[in-house]
Amino acid sequence: MTAESLTRLVQDFLESSASGAVLEDGAVVFDLARAKYSVAGEHNKCLLHVWSAERNFVRHVVDAEIKNGALRLAVRRLGQSRPARIEICRHRDPRSPSSKRAARMAYQHKLRRALDRHWPDLPVVHMTTGSDLEKSFGPVYARGLMRRARSAFAVLGVNDQESQSSVDAALTFGILWLEECRSSQASKCVVEGLKLVVPWGRSALIRERMAGLNRSAAKWSLLEFHEAHDTITELDCADRGNLRTRLVHSVDQAAVRQRFAAAIAQVQAAAPNCEIEVLSTAEVAFCCRGLEFARARIATETASFRAAEEIVFGIGPEPPLLLNSANGPAFRQLADHVREIRHPYGPKQHPLWKMAPERWLESVVAADVRSLDDRLNPAFVYSQIPAFTASDRAMLDVLTCTRGNRIVVIELKADEDIHLPMQGLDYWTRVAWHHGRNEFARFGYFPGIALSVQEPQLMMVAPSLRVHPATDTLLRYLSPEIEWELLGLGEHWREEIKVVFRKRPATRHISAA
Repeated sequence: MTAESLTRLVQDFLESSASGAVLEDGAVVFDLARAKYSVAGEHNKCLLHVWSAERNFVRHVVDAEIKNGALRLAVRRLGQSRPARIEICRHRDPRSPSSKRAARMAYQHKLRRALDRHWPDLPVVHMTTGSDLEKSFGPVYARGLMRRARSAFAVLGVNDQESQSSVDAALTFGILWLEECRSSQASKCVVEGLKLVVPWGRSALIRERMAGLNRSAAKWSLLEFHEAHDTITELDCADRGNLRTRLVHSVDQAAVRQRFAAAIAQVQAAAPNCEIEVLSTAEVAFCCRGLEFARARIATETASFRAAEEIVFGIGPEPPLLLNSANGPAFRQLADHVREIRHPYGPKQHPLWKMAPERWLESVVAADVRSLDDRLNPAFVYSQIPAFTASDRAMLDVLTCTRGNRIVVIELKADEDIHLPMQGLDYWTRVAWHHGRNEFARFGYFPGIALSVQEPQLMMVAPSLRVHPATDTLLRYLSPEIEWELLGLGEHWREEIKVVFRKRPATRHISAA
């Protein structure tokens, strides 16, 4: 297929897949309902660029086919010659409801047999995939209890046909299942801990998370189940080991702003009070209360292959438009429209007002971090710091420090999210890893101060009425070495940040016995 035909095929498929997903190595890497994309056919190449608040990738598409309702692409990462495979599905899970039910039921029986064979003296006495939405349990996970006399273990497993996001979320629901078993079995036995079962080779993130749990609160076991070979392997999750993470260098904000001075002046003429975010040495984003509507970047001129500055604009999943004299009025109209809608007293039902609430909250917090805590230092506030793992690009919401130079990790949620504690743990783990190796100072962060050698503090922030009911339970199982704080904000945080409650770890922790 030619680059032009590939570009048309990919573009047309993406336009009809607004509620779909991009899968790489079987894992969902982008939810198209929340991601942006562009497809460009340039220099006889089809380039696919997909990005979201969490990650970003660019792939050279070399071949494509539509099979079983999904678009399968042969792609190359930039700088690599060996092709890989990605898949774009029109829906997040292409399987039919009946096939999902059948797979989950078969897995439940297979897992039960494997556990009984692996621990013959600790038989499974109960297992289900039934939903209990009141307690946040859905059909994705097989949940059970293994018991011998007065000793028992909660067990939760996820089959290898589920998405990687479901696998990564298993620890959240495993902890809640452990708590449920302890409550329901209190008069019958002691539920000593949790055995968490995940598919073979897909446990990396959970292993990192389990290293941050309270070892005295429960006996934690992480198991990989190879369904094809019917074998169970227990992994060591007592420590974080060698984390697959790397930090990017801090960008010289002043130098980049100077480089893009003309573009900044041009955008500010249409949107005087817009937020300017330096993304890299070659890109600057322009936002209105966290919502990006334009970007200045260094691109290669088609005719001369020279680097040149350009401005693109647009909102939503459609490819951004290159700003020129012909569409200048359209750009100014977009900027005016966004400013009219995107303010605290704007029309609350308008899509632009509702979009990217987390980024809105982030922009308000970053503008005055002391509104959360007077101890925080407004001179050092880093927003959306890229921290890479082997497979993705994650963004730390806000990184700052106290006036005593202790690093503080701020994890933000504008809407109810049951995974807030585990995601906060992810970011705390990465920051603690880099801090322990003095990488923040070496990579240009917090210049001119000597950071405290104390472990970072974790601050989780959400509107008070949107803190998930399970959050307290999950936080009680975090390691006592993690000094965390949960802040509930007033519902009118768009107008003013007001902390209505603070929660910190109790002095006494849960006992495994």
